[in-house]
Amino acid sequence: MGDFEDLKAAIEEEFPGWLVWRSDAGRWYATRSGDLTDAQLQAGYAMTVAADDSSGLRELLVEQARRSLEEG
Repeated sequence: MGDFEDLKAAIEEEFPGWLVWRSDAGRWYATRSGDLTDAQLQAGYAMTVAADDSSGLRELLVEQARRSLEEG
């Protein structure tokens, strides 16, 4: 499971509601498929997160999921 499409699918399955892509420069991004409220944005939720690699992106998505659990 080393190629981009496999990693992308695994991350999107692990974190429903996020769409993953990689820039031409190789940076990894994930953006929410839905909107956030102003209150969520002020609480530190992100519409889009970016990392240098897939493991860094996963860490950011775990942080966002943890934030949701703490709020919920």
